[in-house]
Amino acid sequence: MTARLLLVDDERIALRNLEHVLAREGYAITATQSGPHALELLDTQPFDLVLTDMKMDKVDGMQLLHRCKSQHPDTEVIMITGYATLETAVEAMKEGAFHYIAKPFRLDEVRKTVAEALEKIRLKRENKALRAQLDAFAGRTRVITRDGGMQKLLDMARQVAPTGCNVLITGESGTGKELFARCLHDHDGRRVGKEGGHGVANFLAVNCGAFNEELLANELFGHEKGAFTGAIGKTGLLLAADGGTLFLDEVTEMSLSMQVKLLRVIQEKEVLPLGSIRPMKVDVRFIAASNRNMKDWVAEGRFRQDLYFRLNVVNLHIPPLSQRREDIPLLAQHFLDRAAPVMGKPVNAISEEALALLKAYDFPGNVRELENIIERGVAICQGDTLEAAHLPDDLRDLSIRAFRRRDGRVIPLEEQERDYILWVLEEAHGNQTLAASMLGIDRVSLWRKLKKYGEEKG
Repeated sequence: MTARLLLVDDERIALRNLEHVLAREGYAITATQSGPHALELLDTQPFDLVLTDMKMDKVDGMQLLHRCKSQHPDTEVIMITGYATLETAVEAMKEGAFHYIAKPFRLDEVRKTVAEALEKIRLKRENKALRAQLDAFAGRTRVITRDGGMQKLLDMARQVAPTGCNVLITGESGTGKELFARCLHDHDGRRVGKEGGHGVANFLAVNCGAFNEELLANELFGHEKGAFTGAIGKTGLLLAADGGTLFLDEVTEMSLSMQVKLLRVIQEKEVLPLGSIRPMKVDVRFIAASNRNMKDWVAEGRFRQDLYFRLNVVNLHIPPLSQRREDIPLLAQHFLDRAAPVMGKPVNAISEEALALLKAYDFPGNVRELENIIERGVAICQGDTLEAAHLPDDLRDLSIRAFRRRDGRVIPLEEQERDYILWVLEEAHGNQTLAASMLGIDRVSLWRKLKKYGEEKG
């Protein structure tokens, strides 16, 4: 939308000059030489930006600033005066003025200052819109997304959650597999616990790759007192999760012999702790996760097929962040809002340039990498806006684009070429002549390639 500006100056020539130069920039201008009239206008019309002379009869610039900030706190005010003293500049800035310009002003300085003020307003509005979207997620789901594919996954998770069936979650590292597991648990009707239990049923998680076979067996099954020298008894996660959910992260890292033991638990619904002779019944929902192609692991004999089928009753495959770029601004704002208070920083917005760089980056580390990047940026930011300069060097250079498997397979060269050409075409805003020049080929060659890939629109 066209920015609305209110210009106030009791000097007719100065006001005309301002009106002329800013109207040529495409702004919607309302101008007045009267301070009282300016107050009336502020009472009846919304403005994005006010430029006002400091010294005027009856109503001066400071009075306009106070009225504007009390009634329209999101409107920015630029003070203009011929009395360019440090004291009045400091006073105006303390009272909330965006900037201070001294007469006689240079028109290029006015253009630049107005553009900067309107950019601040735009960032504040985008920030407010992102926060409104984040508020919509509060208490509803742990997964923050507006991507259509992710929304379908969440809908499926909510549908299967009350059934208690086992779920296999696949996807690259850092995509949020545990968040989906917790979402399933949150919508599981059994969360109230079993009769005689202790309130809400447990959600317990174990990384199968973090333990050797012996330690993992002890974590899962536990042991009786005296089971071995010095043993004082330990309740395993399988028993602790009775009536709830056990999340098996990186389940493909589990040894084949441990897979056999887990399969028996799932089939018989009972656990035999080390040192015990009496199996104990358990009711556990298993949610397993892996960043590997499990079908390949089954085919190679590294994962038992029968266990795979037991765990893969429902499969949720989470796409990498590079395939849902519209989530990047929302997630970035979420991580910023979370990190800034913890670090005691006033950062509350992300600049347009920084967001553009984030959206163009491939994020080989996915959501986890984005979180780390935002935390780093907040840590070194000294102002209230996260700028491109606060991002890592390799991200600013955009010299690294990730090559990754897709659906567990290495992407063929032809498919990589297609994706790259479409990316360059997007960077050229659909201009095929420009895209061909960027690719180092002629326009006809680009047309032929697009036709080959079924992307030529005429």
